Amino acid sequence: MNEALRQTKTHLQELLFQHGINPRTNLGQNYLIDLNIVEYVVEQAHIGSDDVILEVGTGTGGMTAFMTYDAAHVISVELDRNMHALASAQLGDRENLTLMRQDALHNKNRFADEVLAEIEKQLSVDPRRRLKLVANLPYNIATPIVSNLVVTDLPWERMVVTIQLELGLRMQARPKKSTYGALSVWLQSQCYVKLLKRLPPSVFWPRPKVNSAIMQLVPNPRGRDTIADRPFFQDFLRRLFHQRRKMLRSVLVGMYSKQIEKPVIDDILQEMKLGEMARAEELPPKTLVELANAIYHKVQEKS
Repeated sequence: MNEALRQTKTHLQELLFQHGINPRTNLGQNYLIDLNIVEYVVEQAHIGSDDVILEVGTGTGGMTAFMTYDAAHVISVELDRNMHALASAQLGDRENLTLMRQDALHNKNRFADEVLAEIEKQLSVDPRRRLKLVANLPYNIATPIVSNLVVTDLPWERMVVTIQLELGLRMQARPKKSTYGALSVWLQSQCYVKLLKRLPPSVFWPRPKVNSAIMQLVPNPRGRDTIADRPFFQDFLRRLFHQRRKMLRSVLVGMYSKQIEKPVIDDILQEMKLGEMARAEELPPKTLVELANAIYHKVQEKS
């Protein structure tokens, strides 16, 4: 890696001081300053010559530069005008790099159209190209970035991201754990989720007040294909886990009171051998997929 782009604490402090810039905590600007961690994140992404890399949170471009050496193309998105300018000054001449200054999200439920268009443009260059998300994600947008990439039909192959440890634990949580929720089920039903490494605050500047984690997600196409309707399933999970501790039957009856009758709900639960005491927080992702599918088909029959 070019020494000028090695994102050490001293280098970052000097660079930002020269330009009269301070890190913006409201944008989650906590930069990785441990070079071994930066290299580890990139190594775990297994970047190859057919890979289009999406990075959200360019910063000054330290990790971005590293990824351009092996990737077919890197798309790096940065909301902050000052950071975008710094990265552009250092990296703007790289032919396999697109630097975008904007919000990566249109809203919490989907990516910005401009970002999706650029991804599709770079993927269309060669049918062998595949997408990977590799980023030190700002804490405040980590959940929608990861979740919304799973929502898309883009041919993504891997995500390797640094996020808040608490969020990483939620992603891989198992039933009956306090961290198990809609996000856990949504991701685990369609991906293999793995916590690669826990990170202390000291590997970032400025130091966050919480621990972080490097998470890896790989698609599980077989699991995804078992879901009858993914938008329905996502809505089902969000509504169901709002009342995670209530009895499953009463929650479902309330959720679908205008679409299907109580006896239909009872028949589904009986067929799946889910007793009167069953709760959403106790059920594994596979069971919740089967339950959502059964309800979806009954709703379709009535519509």
